Amino acid sequence: MITRARKLRTDRSLWLHERAPRVPSARLAGDARCDALVVGAGITGAMVAQALSEAAFDVIVVDRRAPTDGSTAASTALVQYEIDTPLIELSRKIGARDAARAWRRTRLAVDALRSTFARLGIAAQDRDALYLAGNRLDAAQLETEVALRRAIGLDAAYLTAKELRERFAIARKAALMGFGDLAINPRRAAAELLLDARARGARLFAPVEVCGIASRRGGIAARTKDGPVLRAKWMVLATGYEFPKLVPMRGHRITTTWAFATKPQPRALWPEQCLIWEAATPYLYLRTTADGRVLCGGEDSEETRRPAEDGLFDRKIARLRAKLGKLFPDLDTRPAFAWAASFGETDTGLPTIAPVPRHPHCWAALGYGGNGITYSRIAAEIIRTAMLGRRDADADLYGFR
Repeated sequence: MITRARKLRTDRSLWLHERAPRVPSARLAGDARCDALVVGAGITGAMVAQALSEAAFDVIVVDRRAPTDGSTAASTALVQYEIDTPLIELSRKIGARDAARAWRRTRLAVDALRSTFARLGIAAQDRDALYLAGNRLDAAQLETEVALRRAIGLDAAYLTAKELRERFAIARKAALMGFGDLAINPRRAAAELLLDARARGARLFAPVEVCGIASRRGGIAARTKDGPVLRAKWMVLATGYEFPKLVPMRGHRITTTWAFATKPQPRALWPEQCLIWEAATPYLYLRTTADGRVLCGGEDSEETRRPAEDGLFDRKIARLRAKLGKLFPDLDTRPAFAWAASFGETDTGLPTIAPVPRHPHCWAALGYGGNGITYSRIAAEIIRTAMLGRRDADADLYGFR
C-alpha cells in the first residue's frame, strides 16, 4: 500500500510563482493496461515517462496530486554532477573503483540532460560550480579532492584564498571549481517533459491514488483508491519518499531543507554566477535565476514531521540569510519567497534505482539527496535499458543495500 499523503513542502516556493506549462490530465474512469505504469508526475516520473515514451513504450502516468505539484516545486534545481558525497569520502565508503564509476556516471548524466533539454527546447543555464572549504573538507583536503577527480578524468581546479577573493570576491580559505553544470526551473522542466511524453502517446491521470500493488505473472496490478485497476508489464515508483511498505528503506532517511529566493537584483550578483555550495555540515548552497534572483538553501536536518513549523522555519531562514549576507555583503538577502521541503537521502549519497525485492517488475527510484534531477536522469536511463531487455553497466551501483 502506498504511504499516507504527507506535506512534502510549504507553499511559498518561487517555482509556484513562476509560470509553467499546463499539463492536461484526465480522470481515470475504469481499468486500464499499459507497458509501463509510472507512479509520480514530478521531475523523476516526467523523465522516466519521456524516456520510455521516446522508446515506443505505452506509458501511463498517475499521481495523487496534480502533475508537478509535489516536491518538484520545492527543488532548488542546482543540476550538478558533483554529488553530495565527495569523491575522497565515497572512495572510503564503497571503494575507489566504484566511487569513480559513480562520479563519472553523474558527469555523463548532466551532459545527457543538457542535450535533452536543448533538443526539447527546455530552458537551462550553463553554470560552473564553486565548492567552498568548510568543516567537512578543509583547504588541504579540497586539494586532494581536485587531484582525485583529475585522476579519473573529471576536470577540476583548485583556487587559493587569494584567487577566490580576486575572481569572485569571496573570503574563504580555498575552493574547488567544477565545470559544466546547469540551472533550471524544475517545475517548468518537468511539465515540458510530461508534455513531450504525452505527445508521444503517454496517458496522464490525476488525481489517482494507488493503494495496493500485486505482482502477477509477467507484470503488476495496481489497485487505485477509487476502484479501477491498472495492469502493466512494468511499474516505476517515482514518488519521492512516499513509498509502499514493500519497498525496503534500510539505509535511507528523511531530511528537510530550507530555502528562500530574493527579489531580482541582477547588478548585485557575483561574477560568473557560479553555483556555490560548501564542504560543510550543515551546508549552504546558492544559485542565481534567469531573472536575477539569488536562490539560497541549506540548513538540512532530520526534521521530518513539521518542516513548516513557524519558529523553526523562521530560525532556519534567518540562519541562511546571515550566511548569505556574510558571503556577499552587498546582496539584499530579504526573502521574496521562502519554503521548506522534505526529501530522502542515503548513507552513501547514492540513490536506489532498482527492482523491488521479490517484485521484479516493480522498479523504485529513491534516496536522491541533493542531486535529485541528476539522479532522475540516471533512473530514466537505467530503467529504460532494463525494459528494453539489456543491462546498464552501472546498475549495480544503485541496487538495494
